[in-house]
Amino acid sequence: MTAPGGPAADDVRGLLDDALARWADVPPAAQRLAAARRRLDEPLRVAIVGRVKAGKSTLLNALVGARVAPTDAGECTRVVTEYRHGDTPRVVLTGTDGAVRDLPVRRAGGGLRLELAGTPPEEVARLVVDWPSADLLAATLVDTPGTGSLSAGTSDRTHAFLGDDAGLAGADAVVHLTRQPQPDDLAVLRTFQAATGAAGTLTSTITVLSRADEVGAGRPDAMHAAEEVARRMSADPQLRAVSSAVVPVAGKVALAGRTLRQGDHLALRTLATADPATVTGMLLTADRFCRPDTPVALAPDVRAALLDRLGLFGVRLSVALVRAGVGDAVALADELLRLSGLAELQRLLAVQFTARGGPVRTAAALRLLESVLAEHPVSGADAVRAEVERIRLASDDLAELALLARTRSPSGPLPPALRAEGERLLGASGTGPAARLGLPADTPVASLRGAAGLALRRWREVAADPLADRATADAAEIVVRSCEGVLAALDGDSAGAVPGPGGAEEQRDGHQEQATGRHHERHAVEVGVPRDGALRDVEGQQGR
Repeated sequence: MTAPGGPAADDVRGLLDDALARWADVPPAAQRLAAARRRLDEPLRVAIVGRVKAGKSTLLNALVGARVAPTDAGECTRVVTEYRHGDTPRVVLTGTDGAVRDLPVRRAGGGLRLELAGTPPEEVARLVVDWPSADLLAATLVDTPGTGSLSAGTSDRTHAFLGDDAGLAGADAVVHLTRQPQPDDLAVLRTFQAATGAAGTLTSTITVLSRADEVGAGRPDAMHAAEEVARRMSADPQLRAVSSAVVPVAGKVALAGRTLRQGDHLALRTLATADPATVTGMLLTADRFCRPDTPVALAPDVRAALLDRLGLFGVRLSVALVRAGVGDAVALADELLRLSGLAELQRLLAVQFTARGGPVRTAAALRLLESVLAEHPVSGADAVRAEVERIRLASDDLAELALLARTRSPSGPLPPALRAEGERLLGASGTGPAARLGLPADTPVASLRGAAGLALRRWREVAADPLADRATADAAEIVVRSCEGVLAALDGDSAGAVPGPGGAEEQRDGHQEQATGRHHERHAVEVGVPRDGALRDVEGQQGR
């Protein structure tokens, strides 16, 4: 299969160079083509989008693992800010007049304090922040101003970034945060998909049910309630048309898990070992928790800092985890990440976006070329159109992405009884051989090869079924090629090579995802907490 940055990307680079020469005298087309050409050689760009106060900056900080994005209502939250990997911190401001200047780097609490140094937000085209975080190696994250803002200019910056001005969208994929989808939320996603030529390509968007702990008013079972709400949201036909998944995430708890300090753990242990009745009363409200006369051996300012970092739900959850046997700061951080929903979001981002960053960008470039062909006919356009089709047919990755986008519609081409297996083989759960086959990452190669052979025979039968319609047969052929790619990767593995379907990087990502999942499950057993045991423990403490 074609690896990111491999033959398909090289072919598209050459095709874009040729197209730039053909459309040199058509400025609107040339500008979009040049931007697409540059984008091919950049990291994947994932925009965090949502309404004002949806929790975008908090989620971005959790994904980066540091407090780099401002979470207050200051001027910096009104501009588009890109966070990319850099060896040293740096902040660069680009003005609406095109002028570029460096801003002072001001550290705060292990993170960053952004300031515009006197430049009005309406005169800022964008900020670019370089930050030494390994989480930014695979993708550049973009914090966008809130949509639905009372300030039209603030919302307009996000719409323009997503391609509302008929230019190339500033992102390759979108993580959309919402508490309850509104018509204009759906319009934002439709705008993005139209700008990228990706209408119906659901693999470019993920929806996050944000501040999920507030769904259940911070009760011990809040995340269970949020999961049920997310399931109902994902069944909404209007949302399904523009988003591939709905994931509940408690952003503040997730950020606490990424930035938990030993001092936080010690403070939480003090609460966990105090009189249970006293602590239960304290945890009813934020005001009670911070009262100076509360009889616990923890200073009011320390409690206030805990509340600021974890929120009331996060404190309740952490105390329950410590009582249940989570013995150190690292273990507590792991549990907070899992229970917050961030670990699942990270898995989806890896599987759906970053593990296939090359094919995602390549597919977007081909869709852009098709758009230019339709809007600006020029001499030689037929040759470009034929090359677009040749590249698409020759790349299994692109065919897989296109088919995955169609499988979630009610009229999807895969047989209903085999749809889950088909999606997995196409790479919906990871692009390494084991992930595609639904087996543990440490499964012996011989066993993987046997499972792949069975899957190949099964899908060949579907493709050859005389009663199957053309769409089903064509879809089955794509799955057959995926199975053949798995077997080819396994043959290479046994010969000492390790590239898997979609490339060596994707195989490592798929194995890491499965290993991480097993670590969380194993860790829960080690500390004596069933998967949701801590939540049940909190429920008992609250007298539910």
